[in-house]
Amino acid sequence: MVRRTNARKDQCDQIDGLQTKGVNVTTRIALVTGGTGGIGTAICKRLIKTGSRVVAGYLPAEEEVALEWKHATNDAGFDVELAAGDVTCYHSSESMVRQVEQRFGRMDILVNCAGITADQTLRKMEPHQWEQVIDTNLNGIFNVTRHVVEGMAGRNFGRIVNISSVNGQKGQFGQTNYSAAKAGVHGFTMALAQEVAGRGVTVNSVSPGYIDTQMTRAIPEEIRESMVAQIPVGRMGQPRDIALAVTFLCGEEAGYITGANLAVNGGIYMS
Repeated sequence: MVRRTNARKDQCDQIDGLQTKGVNVTTRIALVTGGTGGIGTAICKRLIKTGSRVVAGYLPAEEEVALEWKHATNDAGFDVELAAGDVTCYHSSESMVRQVEQRFGRMDILVNCAGITADQTLRKMEPHQWEQVIDTNLNGIFNVTRHVVEGMAGRNFGRIVNISSVNGQKGQFGQTNYSAAKAGVHGFTMALAQEVAGRGVTVNSVSPGYIDTQMTRAIPEEIRESMVAQIPVGRMGQPRDIALAVTFLCGEEAGYITGANLAVNGGIYMS
């Protein structure tokens, strides 16, 4: 579980510069918020493989970890850049977006992947646990997308993919905050898709089920086994499963798909 404190407000305007080597004007420019996480990393790598120039967003307070991640990712053969920004802060999100645009000239793809959990039953949930999750997982999508969508519409091309969750569709015990935020992502996606459909901009969401990440590996083995037992395909998903879905929706040929939610959950919830 990731904790957020009031210190983030003091970091609101701390944005790191981007160091790039230039970009071909025909290359799609992508920003992946939360790009240094498990699923975010897989999305960044897949987008790079398909020819995009990718910038991974990270929280300013996590700069040292982000730089280590960048070096390791670069060493693995993936030329990825970094941009610091707190998605819970409107002005920090704007600065992050503007720096990407100043460096590359535009932004073609936005993947809103930043997210946290703060699980607790509602009877015991504190206001800060509710606010932290809503601020990051729902308000964060507004804060970043608000500064991207106008440019995309003006250029008559854009791909926006919002990472939601199966728990935003079916709910989950102890996750009223997370489930509410992720359900809100669906509504945001469908509404914005209608606003920009005529301008060549698509807006879709991807809803992962149980994914094999560092967070789920920390769950006791017996609980993990019970989770897998509920999944019809008989296994947890891999981050690459989500990355493949995201990359598909970001592609040139996905222009007739908008306002959709792509469930990637192994059949644990079907609708």
